[in-house]
Amino acid sequence: MNMNVLVFNCGSSSIKYKLYSMPEGRELASGSVEKVGETGSRAKQKSAAGEIVFEEAVPDHSAGLAVIRRMLTDSSKGAIRDVAEIHACGHRVVHGGDQYSDSVLIDGSVLDGIRECNDLAPLHNPPNLTGIRAAMELKEGMPQVACFDTAFHQTLPEKAYLYALPYELYEKYKVRRYGFHGTSHRYVAAKAAETLGVATAQVNLITCHLGNGCSMAAIHAGHCVDTSMGLTPLEGLVMGTRCGDIDPAILFYLGRKGYSVDDLDTMLNRKSGLLGISGISNDNRSLCEQAAAGDRRASLALDIFAYRIRKYIGSYLAVLNGCHAIVMTGGIGENSSETRETILSNLDSLGVHFDAERNRALGRVAGEISTANSPVKILVVPTDEEVAIARDTYRIVSTGA
Repeated sequence: MNMNVLVFNCGSSSIKYKLYSMPEGRELASGSVEKVGETGSRAKQKSAAGEIVFEEAVPDHSAGLAVIRRMLTDSSKGAIRDVAEIHACGHRVVHGGDQYSDSVLIDGSVLDGIRECNDLAPLHNPPNLTGIRAAMELKEGMPQVACFDTAFHQTLPEKAYLYALPYELYEKYKVRRYGFHGTSHRYVAAKAAETLGVATAQVNLITCHLGNGCSMAAIHAGHCVDTSMGLTPLEGLVMGTRCGDIDPAILFYLGRKGYSVDDLDTMLNRKSGLLGISGISNDNRSLCEQAAAGDRRASLALDIFAYRIRKYIGSYLAVLNGCHAIVMTGGIGENSSETRETILSNLDSLGVHFDAERNRALGRVAGEISTANSPVKILVVPTDEEVAIARDTYRIVSTGA
């Protein structure tokens, strides 16, 4: 069955989308609408027919979807003639709680389930819901599928997902580790298994999704058994503006110094990480340039970033007790050979033999950056969350499973 699937990733003030021809996964168009509900709204789209740019007021997500519809069906540079040629929509949804271990066809109960997770992801789930409702207006009766960032991590055992807090907090409020970037971890794990010639159900991997947001996963026999992000995306690695793991008593200390809950929330999520340490930027590329020019704090930020990842690699090697490969993905993992080298050098005693020449020669393409005889391989695998969502949507709509 041939099907055109439109994939959405909706934020509070943006809509990103891609249109695919399925089942082959051929991209027909990609675009975005930025600054929804703000001044200076801008929409753009690329397809085989060319590029479209609109600069006009986009007061809400419904208006954004109307602009997307115009761009997709543009008579000279569009990708389709009519919205009727779109057969289904797939949506990235950040938090599915512990209700969803797979992507699902959206109905009223699923909308309620996503809404129930709003408290767990207040910056993400509400705009995800808004985008779903707006997409429902594109074509009456068009199937909508939700793909959850948390779903892949639902195979974590209790010893990995429970915090050492009073158990009643889990029973009453579902306080536990959920993990995120699950669609990316699942996609690159399958690609890595294919590259290694190992069945997905037998592969053991450490996957590193490194971008402005960063997370890692320990994958045993194809199933996630541990991950670095927790109840929220704040836990774990140092990120662009997020602090990652810290002593929780720091919050009590700062609270007594006069910081409010909102102050602390903003600090830890938006003013920490690479930005907080460097005082310059949350962008890895900029910090690499500044560090090369001699900026001490830029260099320190990159060292702390890499050090935290190395610690997690060591702990996950212990968890897995046998690992086929470490997989690097995401904007930094795929593109920054300098950062990969800082992270992966001098791990030989752990069976990870890094090849600096291969790494530098690889550039920005997929490939292996370990030595030929390394017991644990190191792979660079570009992620593609959108095509993974399109595949899930196609599977569910075409087969009902």
